[in-house]
Amino acid sequence: MNIIQSVTVKQVLTENSKKELLEGYMAKKKQLQKESDQLRFELKKQEKTKKLHPASLKKHFEKEIQMRQEKVQLLDFQIEQLHMLPLGSELKEKEVQAIIEVQKGTRWEDIEKGKTIIIRDGIIDEIR
Repeated sequence: MNIIQSVTVKQVLTENSKKELLEGYMAKKKQLQKESDQLRFELKKQEKTKKLHPASLKKHFEKEIQMRQEKVQLLDFQIEQLHMLPLGSELKEKEVQAIIEVQKGTRWEDIEKGKTIIIRDGIIDEIR
């Protein structure tokens, strides 16, 4: 019989993976800042045309800008944490589904424990 089981994928922090993660965080941060600037521009543009109610319009735009600023703060925290992590640390990247074969006589504890895939620089290094 086959069953579907969640498998955790972890990435080992190396110089290359640390650099890639940092570049990804910086790109996301830059994108969020660009979106915030665009929203501010659109708000000023809408205020000049005065087609919509100014108070509700401003409130909506400020809420969107605030959401992006909170995401930027979270990214800053993640960048700070990344700098503190030692090389060799395992970071949970995601979970995937796998089909596991079970047979009569298979130890249920082994199945229940779950599996983990360890990735090092984009290559599967270990399966636990």
